[in-house]
Amino acid sequence: MTERTGFVELTEHCGQPALSLRAPDGATCLISLLGGQILSWVPAGGAERLYLSPSARFDGTSALRGGIPVIFPQFAEQGNGPRHGFARTSVWTVSEQRVATDFATATLNIVDSETSRRIWPHAFSMELTAMLCGNRLDLELDVENTGESAFSFAAALHTYLRVNEVENCRVEGLRGKRYIDAAHGGAVTTDRFDAVVVEDEVDRIYCGAPDTVVLHEPSRALGLQSDGFPDLVVWNPWEHKCRELTDMPDPDFRRMICLEPALVEHPLELAPGAHWTGRHTLVAA
Repeated sequence: MTERTGFVELTEHCGQPALSLRAPDGATCLISLLGGQILSWVPAGGAERLYLSPSARFDGTSALRGGIPVIFPQFAEQGNGPRHGFARTSVWTVSEQRVATDFATATLNIVDSETSRRIWPHAFSMELTAMLCGNRLDLELDVENTGESAFSFAAALHTYLRVNEVENCRVEGLRGKRYIDAAHGGAVTTDRFDAVVVEDEVDRIYCGAPDTVVLHEPSRALGLQSDGFPDLVVWNPWEHKCRELTDMPDPDFRRMICLEPALVEHPLELAPGAHWTGRHTLVAA
């Protein structure tokens, strides 16, 4: 029998540099250096669990539709910079990589530059670490204020999950939680149902969300655990909004749901020299 081996190696995807990870147990992950963005995650012995649009634009300047984009330093239009910030269109550098007997891991980072300071005039360093093992993908996002004055920021890991049929999915763990409903003019509502079911456009920020939620499908499940992210965004554009997205096929709203740990309702003020860390773990079942 051939011995299974792990690796971390530079490659490319659609003409853009990428980092390919394989754990010794066969789990794989692909990270685009454009955006420091997870594009693919296949648990050991399993199937692809992330949605990446076949129409995503790998032109070097556009945000990539799908995977797990890094949102920083603003969420949506809640700031003066580009929508969802500039981290997802920045080129990241690989700073560390390692393969052990039961996992593979890599760390990517970006720091402020002349370009970023024109958009957001602050000195910072940010790292994203991905660790791959069995049926788990562990992500850690770390932000450091390297300047001499405090700054405020928002952040999220905008996780696009691949599903077989979104109408057959149930997101459990959010009953009784308050959410801001962007699909209905920003109304503030309390979720009174046992599960979130997507039957129309869903665009919600759950504030003070639980650390763990579970996405159920008829034949499988996915647990999402977070630490340091107080909020959770649930998003599906449904058919009318999907038609407006030029980088996503019209029917593909049925093949995805976004469940993203977030720090968005109350942006965090970070003192000079201080760190913030947010963690996000996906566990396939």
